[in-house]
Order: sequence, then structure tokens, then C-alpha cells
Amino acid sequence: MSVGQWSRDLAMGARFALAGGREGWTRSLLTAVGVGLGVALLLLTTAIPNALAERDRREEARSDHTFGQQKMPKADDTLTVVDADTTFRDLDVRGRLVEPDGPRAPLPPGVAEFPAAGEMVVSPALKELLASDDGKLLRDRLDYRIAGTIGEQGLVGSQELAYFAGGKGLEKVLEGPASGARIDSFGNDDLGSSDAWDPVLLLLVLVVFVVLLMPVAVFIAAAVRFGGERRDRRLAALRLVGSDSRMTRRIAAGEALAGSVLGLVLGTGFFLLGRELAASVEVFHVSVFPSYLNPSPVLAVLVALAVPAAAVLVTILALRGVVIEPLGVVRTAKPARRRLWWRLLLPLGGIALLYPMIGQGDDGGNFNQYLVVGGVMLLLVGVTALLPWVVETVVARLGSGGVAWQLAVRRLQLSSGAAARMVNGIAVAVAGAIALQMLFAGVEGNYTRASEFDVSRAQMSVDVPDGADPSAIIGKYRDTEGVRKITALSDVYLHDRRSEDSLVQITLADCASLREVATLPSCRDGDVFAAKGSEYDSESDDLAKPGTTLWREPDSETARPGERPVPWTVPQDIRPAQSREDPTGYERGGILVTPGALPEKLAAFTSARLFLSLDLSVPDAYDHVRNTAARLDPAVQSMTWHSIESNDRYATIRTGLSVGSACVLALIGASLLVSQLEQLRERRKLLSSLVAFGTRRRTLSLSVLWQTAIPIGLGLLLAATVGIALGAVLLRMTNTSIRVHWPSVLSMTGIGAGVVLVVTLLSLPPLLRLMRPDGLRTE
Repeated sequence: MSVGQWSRDLAMGARFALAGGREGWTRSLLTAVGVGLGVALLLLTTAIPNALAERDRREEARSDHTFGQQKMPKADDTLTVVDADTTFRDLDVRGRLVEPDGPRAPLPPGVAEFPAAGEMVVSPALKELLASDDGKLLRDRLDYRIAGTIGEQGLVGSQELAYFAGGKGLEKVLEGPASGARIDSFGNDDLGSSDAWDPVLLLLVLVVFVVLLMPVAVFIAAAVRFGGERRDRRLAALRLVGSDSRMTRRIAAGEALAGSVLGLVLGTGFFLLGRELAASVEVFHVSVFPSYLNPSPVLAVLVALAVPAAAVLVTILALRGVVIEPLGVVRTAKPARRRLWWRLLLPLGGIALLYPMIGQGDDGGNFNQYLVVGGVMLLLVGVTALLPWVVETVVARLGSGGVAWQLAVRRLQLSSGAAARMVNGIAVAVAGAIALQMLFAGVEGNYTRASEFDVSRAQMSVDVPDGADPSAIIGKYRDTEGVRKITALSDVYLHDRRSEDSLVQITLADCASLREVATLPSCRDGDVFAAKGSEYDSESDDLAKPGTTLWREPDSETARPGERPVPWTVPQDIRPAQSREDPTGYERGGILVTPGALPEKLAAFTSARLFLSLDLSVPDAYDHVRNTAARLDPAVQSMTWHSIESNDRYATIRTGLSVGSACVLALIGASLLVSQLEQLRERRKLLSSLVAFGTRRRTLSLSVLWQTAIPIGLGLLLAATVGIALGAVLLRMTNTSIRVHWPSVLSMTGIGAGVVLVVTLLSLPPLLRLMRPDGLRTE
């Protein structure tokens, strides 16, 4: 067959699709919308690598830390920067206090001029939050006048909360516990160099991308086959006027080609619209600017070529088993039973590709990406191949029931393939999600762990600013709304006069606080205890003996001329006390001292930390504490404790999976709705006829629900089976024991069923309209 003949037949099919009156346009538009939704998500996916790279570039460009560098002297081209990050509810706020040391100090990216002391420049999202009623607590904390906004170049996302506030005397602040530096430029090349990725994490990335993209491909393949029954009648008419069967199939492929090309146009429009709307959306605390979402030109061209080619190929393959005759098609009679053997080859082939990597784990090098992608794809495509056979086999055995049940079952028996196509996408998505959740649950222990913090004893900690009176600071926090208990511990290290390397830790606290770090026999102010049972006992036992004189040298940076070391003699009545872990999990050794036993000169050298236990029934208890901390010293940050700590890359992959899953679920819902409406439109005359003959609308509505529920139930059951099998193989590849994570299986199938339920409910109003008598009208 010549290329010219193919071109003429495809062009004729395209003309039928675009010039076939309202019926042709409706059919083509439905196909285009279904394809367009998939194309939009594919374009979005091709833009993700560029978006992530741009976020990293901007984060690197605004870096203000000098890792591993010496302290920079003050000059007219330097800037003093102090971290002032905070958290508002569950939102992170990036904050910096800045003070230029001279006229040539470097400006932060996105900032036109330095804010004066008492002023700040903020991101647009933070400005909006501060102006809202919900931002009152944050306004009390960020007590600066807004002098401007940060430009896009200074932000990593459109919804990022960030500010630069003008500071004064920040050089002295850096001498304390605050984090910051003096810099002469923004940007740090060291951020671009990172350790090699763990092979298991790379495997997670590969599987995530395949699992998210496969449902999109399945939906596009299903969308190009909209209007199957009406198309059969058109093709029979073509045979009647003289075309042979091959030409008829090529004309049908041309119709699908026209719909897919129109879908490319709509998909590009959907993508551009979504690209502009991206600035107003934040998913799982991740946001982007529209300029980030630029698809790779090579990948975009690949999508533009692959979608029309897939439309032609799918149509040709779908019609190979259909005999088109001038008076009708074989599909109108009972179709031949589907064969199972070749459908099993797909998942078995996928397992065969993954099998060589069984037991490789994270110490055998990276997994072969081609085998991983190919194996996972074959297993997921196996769902689409097996589902039509499963639906056909099951519905053929369904028996009698109510009128609605019989209508639904008979309809499924006549067109089980169409029913399977409608749920193929969601079955693939659920199967992939179950496998991924099993994999994440299996390897989670390698990348997450219980933190050392005991959140049952305290939920926050905060340092007392240098030079501040600890008792006054404690009083401020005690008066803070939501604070239930305060454990205040101050530390100082003393040494033996013979050697400054022989150090002993002195912990200063009242009796209640000392009981948080040791088991005390009895305690009153003036008591001293030698902590026993910690791993540091051997180092401090000799220095904790009664009568031993210990010394504290003045700080070299703050010492006054002629200032001498301060001595302290261990009292004779020192008693032993069994050490226990403090709320941070640290087991203290050395000497425990109550305030009445330590001279004021030595107490002045201590650094104090407060552990706060909160009444979590108080709304915004955490933010009340953060506000108190900001009022006392904006540069001293409060620390919120969590019971679980996770690897940053692992957490990023999970976040990416959550964002991608949300987009795929949106596509699933929209595509299912389009598919459902298309099927109802094709059956408009049938529905109107049944109502005209006295069938109740309730019965017809219930039959439509059954027609959706039966295939989706079978699809979810098959998806769970394939998902568990794929998850088991992936777990063995990572050398992890197989364990089915049933909560994930149930939640994923439940989400899939919920999406279908919502789509079905949304299709009921159009269904009721299609049952009207005017549905019998023929043009």
C-alpha cells in the first residue's frame, strides 16, 4: 500500500470527523477533550525536570551561608545576614535580618534596596497572608513595616512565604547562638555538588514517573476510541458505497487522527491555562512560577508526534478483529470470546525483566533503568489487557435480578470492551499506587527513624539569648498562652587547672528541672549532685570529687582586659544521682548544681536552654510560643520537635508522588466524566425509548450505576492483585522482606472507587435530561 493512498484515506477520515455536522463535531470534540486532558498532563510532566532545576538554581542563587569558609572581615562590600526563619502553623517562613556594612554590600536577589531597621520586604504571598484575618498571630511576630515586595528572582515558588528585615548591630548577634554570616555575595556553588543518590531512591524516582504517566497514556488510548458504536454504522455505510475493509479502517483511523490533532491543540491550550494558574496554587507546600513550566522542546515534539501516531495505531489494532460489512458489523452480534494466553504474557514479561535485579538492594550499584521502566510498564499494561477478559468472563455468568440489574448486565454482556476501557485508566493508576505504597512502606525504615526527642515530655525548645536574665526569660514564657511546663537547663564547662582539656559539664537548674535529667534522692536549693550512669562518667569522675577546684577561663572574644579565670570548688556534701535521658535524648554526666550552690560569676558563663511542654488543646499554642521568642530576640529561633525524622531526598520523592498523584486523580476524574457523558450521548435514543415505553427513570439511573459499579469493582480487584505482585517484586529488588501494606491497599482502592462514585453522581443530571422524549428526534 502506497503512502499516497494512506494519506488520502486518512485525510478523508479527517474530513468526515470535521465536516460531519453537529454529530461529527460533537464526537470529535469529546475525543479532543479526552486527548487534550492527557496531553496537558504529559506536557506538564515534561516540564517538571526544568521546574525542579529552576527551583534549585534560585535556591542556590540566594544562598547566604559560607560553609567551610573563614570568618570574613567587615568591608564596604560586605553584608551581615542572620537567619530569622520561623513557622506559622504548618507553613514555613523564610526570614533574614540584613545589615549592609557599606555602600557596595550585595543586594539579595529580587530585592531593589535594603530595608531600613524596623522595615521589611516580603514575598507577595506573605504580604497577602499578613493582610488577612488569619495572619494576626504572624503580624504580631513580624513587627516590621512593609517597605516593598521581593521579586520573582528572589523566590523559589509563587506561594513561598519569605521576608528580608532590616537589622542593627547584627555583628554582635552573630557572636551568640544565632545562625548567620558576613558575606560579600549571594550564591554558593557548593550547593550544586551533592552526594550520589542512593540506588533505592533512584528506583523510587523511576517507578514514580512510570506509575504517574501510564494512566495518562491509557486515557489517551481510550479517548481516541470515543463514539465506537456510531462509528460502526458510519463504517458500514462506507462499505455500502464501495470501500474495501482496509480502506474503511484507514478512514476510521483518519477520524481518530483528526480528534487527536484537535486534542493536541486543546491540550496545549489546557497546559498554557494551567501554566498561568500554577502561580495561584500550592500543592503539599510546593509552588512554582509559570516561567518554570517550560517543557523540554525534544520531549514536547515527542508528545506531538506520539499522540497522533498512537491514535492511528490504536484504531487500526482495535478494528483488526472487527468484520465490517455493508449491512453492519460483527460487533452487533455476540462477539468471539477473548483469549487469555497472550494477555498473561504481558505481566509475565514484566516480571521476567525485573527478575535479574531481585535481591540487588542498595549495595549492588544502580538498578538498570531500562529494565525497570520496561518491566513496570509491561506489568501495568497487563492490567489493561487482562481487564476486558475478566469483565467479559464475569458478566457472562451473572444471572437474574431486578430490572435495573438485568438492564445493566445485558448492556455489559453486549459491550464489555467499552466498559473495560472506561475503567482501564483508573485500574492502572490504582495498581501502580498500591505497588508504590508497598515499596515506600517497605523501605521507609531505611530513610525515616524515630527522633531522639521525647515529645511526651516537651514539644518545643528555645535558647535563652546571651546576656539575658534566664529567670526573666522563663517568666515571659511561663506567661505565654498554651505553655504548661518549662524545664530550664543551663550548662557551663569547667576544667582542671592542670589541663584545659580535662573538662567536666556543670548543669545548673532548679530541683524540678534537674529531675528531668537525673533521679534524685532528695533536692533543695543549694544541693549538688554527681551524675552517675552516663557514658561520660569515666571522664568526669575524677573532676567531680569533693574538694576539687575547677576553673572557667574568660571568653577570648568578650573578655575584659585583666579579667582572670573564675574558680569553683566541688563541695564536700556532693551526692551521687542516677543520670537519665533529658527530653532531647541526651544523657548528661558531670555535676548537677542547684542555683544556690553556684557563684553568680560562674552562672554568668552558662548558656541556657528551655524545654517547653505545651497544652495542645489551646489553639495555636506553638505560634504563641514563637511570638514570645520573636519579641525577646528575632535571631533566636524556637525549635519544634517531631517524633519522626526522615531523609530529605526520601521526603522530596514522597512529596513529588503526592503532587503527581493529585494531578493524575484530577485527570482520572475529568476523563471518566467525559467518557461517561460520551457513552450516555450515544444511548440517548435507547434511553428515551425505554422511558417512552414506561420504564421508570429511577430504574434506568440505577442500571447506569450498576454498569459503572460492576466493571470498576472488577478493575479494582485486578488492580489490587497486580499492584501487590508488582510491589512484592520491587521489595525483593531492594532486598526487603515482602509485606503487604493493607492500609495502603484499602486506601488506594477506596480512593479509586470514590473518584468513580463522584464521576457517576455528576453524570446523573445529564442522564436525566437524556431521558426526555425529545431524545427520540432524528435529524
